[in-house]
Amino acid sequence: MEILIEILLKAGRSAVELSLFILLPVMVVMLSLMRLLEARGALDWVVAKLAPVLKPFGLTGLGVFAALQINFVSFAAPMATLTMMDQRGASDRHIAATLAMVFAMAQANAALPMMTMGLDIGLTLLWSLIGGLAAAAATWYLFGRGLSAAEGVVDEHLTHPVAESAKGVLDVINRAGGEAFKLAVGAIPMLVLSLVVVTALRTFGAIDLLTTLLGPLLDLLAIDRMLVLPTLTKYLAGGTAMMGVVDEMRRAGQMSAELLNASAGFLISPFDLPGVAVLIAAGPRVAKVWKPAALGACIGIALRTVGHIVFA
Repeated sequence: MEILIEILLKAGRSAVELSLFILLPVMVVMLSLMRLLEARGALDWVVAKLAPVLKPFGLTGLGVFAALQINFVSFAAPMATLTMMDQRGASDRHIAATLAMVFAMAQANAALPMMTMGLDIGLTLLWSLIGGLAAAAATWYLFGRGLSAAEGVVDEHLTHPVAESAKGVLDVINRAGGEAFKLAVGAIPMLVLSLVVVTALRTFGAIDLLTTLLGPLLDLLAIDRMLVLPTLTKYLAGGTAMMGVVDEMRRAGQMSAELLNASAGFLISPFDLPGVAVLIAAGPRVAKVWKPAALGACIGIALRTVGHIVFA
């Protein structure tokens, strides 16, 4: 019983520290910046300029906005954009390409806080873009080619607040701060539960046993055995939980910054059980195309993985 209580207290302390002292400050700054750019019309301008360039990849203006959201807000932010596409008449093929891109890109709620752990954010964002475009193109031209490309009456205008005055700017910042606080606090339960499970598995030797069993195969593939724990956590509990585990490993000296950057290609994305569940809940047509989108995402994540290994 004492061991369980110790695990609970340690996991709870780590989760609260990570959420309130790392995740919250980063998300407040980034969300405030994004919302101010949005309110000033800067994002609309960026979307309008990039949409024609990215059209060959199967992306629309709303798809461009989803890419900005996943990279600079959080993994759940593109959900609103996917809902718009579902409701405003975007074709199934465009939705699939956009969903694949989102699955394959680096989520801001994990990537940005992990800068404090040694993550090269420039490299991560570059390969996030490359992987996302590859996933979208693979879905548009290959895995989703059988989907309908018929467009309804698509309204790609993005409704957002304006910041014409000092009060307007302050309102936008306050709303962004509220969003960031909800994100940070909302991450605590999943972080606590995942850290409790992971700590218990480590304490009772399950992770060591799994690592030993997989050891020969990992050695054959030249994969560091230290990646078993964060990879297992990421794909079962999500990117935020993985971030908590990596933070613990970095503090304990079990994972170097070099290993973190080399593995970021497959560790940092919303393509995991919680991420897929949240994103496909955006609408019935989004849920319908998740399979071709997932196949396209695998191409993008594989490309990101190779890029990080080679250039980290």
